[in-house]
Amino acid sequence: MQTPSPVLTKNAYAYEELRRRILTGEIQQGSVLSQARLAGEIGVSTTPLREALRRLAAEGMVELKSHSDARVASLTADEARNLYVIRENLDPLAAGLAAESRTPSDIENIQAALQQLTPLYDSADLNAMTAHREFHRAIYSSSHNPLLIGILEGLWDKADRYRQIVLLGQEDSEEDRIRVQEEHVQIAGAVVAGDADQAREIMRLHVLGSLGRKAISVLGSD
Repeated sequence: MQTPSPVLTKNAYAYEELRRRILTGEIQQGSVLSQARLAGEIGVSTTPLREALRRLAAEGMVELKSHSDARVASLTADEARNLYVIRENLDPLAAGLAAESRTPSDIENIQAALQQLTPLYDSADLNAMTAHREFHRAIYSSSHNPLLIGILEGLWDKADRYRQIVLLGQEDSEEDRIRVQEEHVQIAGAVVAGDADQAREIMRLHVLGSLGRKAISVLGSD
């Protein structure tokens, strides 16, 4: 039995641990979740576990069928395609707005997030994935458009699993990793410089070559 981290509440710990297991494939898509067994494994009671499941259901990771029946949501090529279509429009929009609306505090956050980025090599490296998300969050949060920020937060919650399925199934070339890092630098530079057109265009290209887009082909070939 694992011991909850002292820096997290039991609810937060249950959520983070269950989310980690789903993202890394330790709990596979379509799996039925036994709440009593999971609570025992994680080291919490069923109450924080149910709260974790509700949060994960809101993010689209888990399907709740009844009070006691939960299942890890399946990944599909159709959903990956739908996520990509939305992101190819909204991420560039957010980057352009960020270039027009960023504040000195936003610039500090973007530059700090950029410094934390490391290439995504391994599906188990959730720290690298978290840093990747924090960079993009720093960009779209700088749009100062609450509705757009809320939509993108929800999309990234769902899209993380599609990035993982690509990392599990194939390995990017070193050329791809360099390209992605250069795009991050260029996006940050355009936003900081206030160049909305450049920010939109680089973000469009970034989404075009993203793991989320590659997931469409990976899942379509299953």
